[in-house]
Amino acid sequence: MSVLVDHNLEGQALLLLGTLQAQSWATLLDLRFPRLADVGLSEVSTDREVWRFAQAHQMVLLTENRRMSGPDSLEQTLREENGPSSLPVLTVGAAMRLSQRIYRERCAIRLAEVLMDLDKYLGVGKLFIP
Repeated sequence: MSVLVDHNLEGQALLLLGTLQAQSWATLLDLRFPRLADVGLSEVSTDREVWRFAQAHQMVLLTENRRMSGPDSLEQTLREENGPSSLPVLTVGAAMRLSQRIYRERCAIRLAEVLMDLDKYLGVGKLFIP
């Protein structure tokens, strides 16, 4: 499973992936954490472009929090384009706290739970972790 890492979470996502690897979740779920640049998207890609790319390539988007307003904001995109088979967007509630082991472990466990039971979360739009 690929989890597309938003540009504002790249460093923290490495910590999160390390925790998932240490707990064997990364192997169990065959996890990959590509960055926007790894898939040919730029940091200035709109929320709509990033979301569409993630959906088209069956990737769960991991973000801190994207813009809340505007025609191409994540919120507007989810209102207009999210459907019953759409993969969820996972939003880390307090990304700066991912440097704290306990918070990072909670986020890792929640991320693994969602990915293991992904069908249950199709169409929900956005989920906050932990």
